[in-house]
Amino acid sequence: MTPSEENVTSSPDPETSEAPGVQPSPADSRSRPEPRRRSTILVAASALTVLAVMIYSGIHSRAVAESRLTRRTQEAAIPTVAVVFPREGAPTQEIVLPGNTQAFSDAPIYARTNGYLKRWYFDIGAHVQKGQLLAEIETPEVDQQLLQARADLDTAQANLNIAKITATRWQDLVSNGSVSQQETDQALSNLSALKAAAESSAANVRRLEQLQSFEKIYAPFNGIITARNTDVGALIDAGANTQPRELFHIAAIQTLRLYVSVPEVYSRAARSGAPATLTLDEFPDQTFHGTLVRNANSIDVASRTLLVEVDVDNPTGQLLPGAYVFVHLKLPDQTRSVTIPSNTLIFRKEGLQVGLVRNGKAALVPVKISRDYGNSVEILSGLEPTDAVIVDPSDSLVAGMSVQVNNKSVGGSGK
Repeated sequence: MTPSEENVTSSPDPETSEAPGVQPSPADSRSRPEPRRRSTILVAASALTVLAVMIYSGIHSRAVAESRLTRRTQEAAIPTVAVVFPREGAPTQEIVLPGNTQAFSDAPIYARTNGYLKRWYFDIGAHVQKGQLLAEIETPEVDQQLLQARADLDTAQANLNIAKITATRWQDLVSNGSVSQQETDQALSNLSALKAAAESSAANVRRLEQLQSFEKIYAPFNGIITARNTDVGALIDAGANTQPRELFHIAAIQTLRLYVSVPEVYSRAARSGAPATLTLDEFPDQTFHGTLVRNANSIDVASRTLLVEVDVDNPTGQLLPGAYVFVHLKLPDQTRSVTIPSNTLIFRKEGLQVGLVRNGKAALVPVKISRDYGNSVEILSGLEPTDAVIVDPSDSLVAGMSVQVNNKSVGGSGK
């Protein structure tokens, strides 16, 4: 070995070599990898912790989302409704009902005999008195029939007179046996037959005289001529096989009558003798007074109303038959009511109802309508001003159903 090799071999590494004469122990050789293992375990634990956190976070977020979805589904299942509150009206002291005036007596005038109109004396609008002559009819056929009937009556009376004389003679002769009883009975029978024929002829004369009296047409009562449907020369045909033609129309307007249908809920106001007030659009500053004279004493099942008659004195003729009027009837007691929109009503087999919101639940209550204004109705019973009434209720709305109120709708009114 060369000196140089010895130097290389014998020179110790300052970083790796131990002190001369000192050997490494086995314990030192085992403790050297511990820090590396500990760091590996810490990294693995951290990874497991992060994984556990991620798994928990995913499961928790999914549970929260499912809970939120369930809650929103349940909330969506609860219908949202709009509500209004009934508008309270002033106490009702009277009811106003429409009606039409009618003449107290109204009659068409027809002819009762055939002929031609000879002349007429009154036109429309004329005031006539009972028994006043309205028109005359020419009846040449009836006049000739009457002459013939009177001639037949004279013949029948002549035959009757001779039959009386003959019967009297035969009765005198049969007493002494000059004639038979059979011949006397025949004479008496002939007398009876001729007497009946004479009476028949007399009745025929009276009939034709009545027809002839119908040539003159008279007013049946005091009134006004409201129509004239004939003129001079018009054919008058009163035959049973033809449609009779109305010649005149007469109406008595000194007193007018009105027939008014009173709703059942106000039927207690329809008392006989109760006063009534009338107003008309053509007389805005005037009122007319009438009296309720009678009622039907029966409720019409179709309209649920009571028919009443109101009579109104009309001495000046200011009111005309057929006029549209408003009849005001006083109620015996004040009646309180509320008004709600028409689109809140529910029509079902149980009857007329409305839906209310009470403590978050729907409630169906029956109601009674007093008056219908079109877009709104007046409710007489079943509602209070504090009730929250559901607008446009659905067909599926039932009592006890959970509902939620649209806050924007709360505080509305029944206008």
